[in-house]
Amino acid sequence: MSAELAILVGLPGSGKSSFYRARLQGTHELVSKDLMENVRDRGARQALLVDKALAAARSVAVDNTNPRRADRAPLIAAARAHGARVVAYVLSTPVKECLARNRTRAGKARVPAVAIHTAAKRMESPSLAEGLDAIYYVRADRGEFEVTGLAGGPPS
Repeated sequence: MSAELAILVGLPGSGKSSFYRARLQGTHELVSKDLMENVRDRGARQALLVDKALAAARSVAVDNTNPRRADRAPLIAAARAHGARVVAYVLSTPVKECLARNRTRAGKARVPAVAIHTAAKRMESPSLAEGLDAIYYVRADRGEFEVTGLAGGPPS
């Protein structure tokens, strides 16, 4: 089986990282700009890590907000260059709930409320026309995840 690139899409506090740990951690390497504390160009570092994993035929999940088509395009291009399957997991948690979850976070995990509102304004729903093989919608509720798909068969 070839590698898969899973692009997590959602606001800060939507449950992306929890979803990764619950559903993808055992099968996908994690790439997250949040984990790149001392990196000047996080975008370039992300691209390098994604490319390295896919070149070695390892599946990878990108855990960032990935709100716009332009944010997802280089990820999709990298996956295609390596013959990898590309899926998006969209956590469409309402802004109000993301704000509430964020208030329970401490330290660097907590983001300013304006960051959630800004991300919400920038959010563009993924479409298969972007080059995705499948789009899965994830409802996060108290640590449980309900996944429904748009195309491409069952989630991996």
